[in-house]
Amino acid sequence: MAIVRLQDVHIGFAVQEVLHGLDWTIQRGEKVGLIGANGSGKTTLFKLILGQLQPQMGTVTRTRGLQIAYLPQEPTLDSAKTVHAEVADTFSHVQELEQRVAEVAQELADHHDTDRLDELMAEYDELHQRLEAAGGYKYDTFVNEVLGGLGFAPADYAMPIAALSGGQKCRVALAKLLLQEADLLLLDEPTNHLDIEATRFLEKFLAGYHGAAVVVSHDRYLLDRVVDKIADLDERKVTVYPCGYSDYAEAKRVRRMTAEREFVKQQEWLKHQREYAERVKADKSRAKQSRGRLRYLDRMEREGKVLRGPTKAKRRMALDFEPSRRAGDMVLRCEGVRKAYGDVVLFDDFTLDIYRGEKIGIVGPNGVGKTTLLKMALRKVEPDAGEIRLFENLDVGYYDQEHADLNPNHRVIDEIEPGASGPLEAALRSYLARFLFSGDAVYKRIGDLSGGEQSRVVLAKLVWAKPQVLILDEPTNHLDIPAKEVLEEALIAYEGAILLVSHDRYFLDRVVNEMLVLPERAKYELIAGNWTTYEQRVAEREAQARAAAEEARAVARGGRKPRSARKGPAASRAADDDSPFARWSLQRIEDAIIDHEERLAEAERQFADPAVYRDADRARTLRNEVAVLREELADLNGAWEARAD
Repeated sequence: MAIVRLQDVHIGFAVQEVLHGLDWTIQRGEKVGLIGANGSGKTTLFKLILGQLQPQMGTVTRTRGLQIAYLPQEPTLDSAKTVHAEVADTFSHVQELEQRVAEVAQELADHHDTDRLDELMAEYDELHQRLEAAGGYKYDTFVNEVLGGLGFAPADYAMPIAALSGGQKCRVALAKLLLQEADLLLLDEPTNHLDIEATRFLEKFLAGYHGAAVVVSHDRYLLDRVVDKIADLDERKVTVYPCGYSDYAEAKRVRRMTAEREFVKQQEWLKHQREYAERVKADKSRAKQSRGRLRYLDRMEREGKVLRGPTKAKRRMALDFEPSRRAGDMVLRCEGVRKAYGDVVLFDDFTLDIYRGEKIGIVGPNGVGKTTLLKMALRKVEPDAGEIRLFENLDVGYYDQEHADLNPNHRVIDEIEPGASGPLEAALRSYLARFLFSGDAVYKRIGDLSGGEQSRVVLAKLVWAKPQVLILDEPTNHLDIPAKEVLEEALIAYEGAILLVSHDRYFLDRVVNEMLVLPERAKYELIAGNWTTYEQRVAEREAQARAAAEEARAVARGGRKPRSARKGPAASRAADDDSPFARWSLQRIEDAIIDHEERLAEAERQFADPAVYRDADRARTLRNEVAVLREELADLNGAWEARAD
């Protein structure tokens, strides 16, 4: 069932038409990735769906009573509230019911022996039913769960919104949106400012969300794992692909190649037909045939049957990280490094050697010291103990995610080479065109550029410097997908060493050949491979932990085999002779069911603790415990049904 339908929509601003004859339907419950170049009209499309803009032609239809929740890139929050209060405000209607229930309860105490008792009891029962239907007293648990999943510690809940960074404010706004239970979520770059664990939490949340969602994101893994469709906004129209991002990218490439071949083929046919008509029109016996053929060709053009030439692919950056000279084999050595800020120890006895050609990706939650490690390698921060040193006085290129090395008062061309003139200025203008700065764009102030444009300036500086080592801190922030792909290809071809921090899993999979995992402060693990290698290793460890927990339970039950080792269909496992429950008395089974239900409820309550979501080992142990309890409870219920029959 369609919840939003856009039909023949036209809209423009000043002399620029943004959308032309656009048709698009959003179905109930579907998850859609909205793809389009910067400036293609994605925000305009969201505003049309929200009703904040009206089309100049065409219609936008929403189902009656449709609830839409929108996450812009720069959300507005109440700076006077705390983090918890701002997010809990999503449940203001529940809080009002709670307050009224408390008031009526007090009135009951005050009028327990008056004529109003029956009236108050009836109101109290009605309010209590409404409160339970609205989520009851559980909303605080929901708030804590989402805040924890998005990276907030319990100590952060009391922080005022005014004291938060821009990234933290975006995460607060995302938490509010996820709790709204809307029919349609409109998310504009929701993974900005999220670390990998928070992004994975968002993926799981969206995958299980009951409503529909339209997501604008440069996170290709999220688009592969969450969305059912890709809506490609290109040439002022939407084309829908029923797949995730990777399949969409291949399908679009094939579609473009096919369109180019069909256009060339038709143009050759049209040329042949017109040449034939012109050649025979002087022949009286075939003049009528010539006129008829020309009229047919004109009619084809009027009816839109003549194919339009495919639009040229948009210009892309041209990157080539070529070192000025070849480095030696050993590039960087970290030996016995310790770094602490007060009582917070980030690194303790940290040791790592990096060789030429190694491309190491660093991952870990926020606050474990990823950026600090990069700055120690650059000698911008000194370790408290141990040694970090670069070999052979190597030239190092550094990408700062905050773009702090850029001078906001410089022009783009001066940021590459200050005061360049004459032939050098001409060479720089040609060079900067490779980074999509053409014409007068090279004279723009750095401070007037967008985040994506500043990222391209930093990359231009790095390529110009020809470094032998690259140290990159979140280099894909602010880059759209085509720019990310260009950067990936350049880094894959780079012969020097790379040490980089990134939360872009797709990028990590393509570029790095080793993973430095910082699971928590003062701990680290070096893994040969990319993100997928690391993810598979985590999955194997979790499977081993589940198997160990199952085996321990089996021993505790008196030697009962783990479920995976038993034979026969699941429906018959309770009546299997291998099950000790089959020989238990009915009363004993009932007591065990009650005990398991209580233990399961207690374990599930622990999931409301945000600390669980930030402690991987604790979360895995709790998940394993819940899985075992649920399996045993199913066995007990099956045994009870068999005995009761």
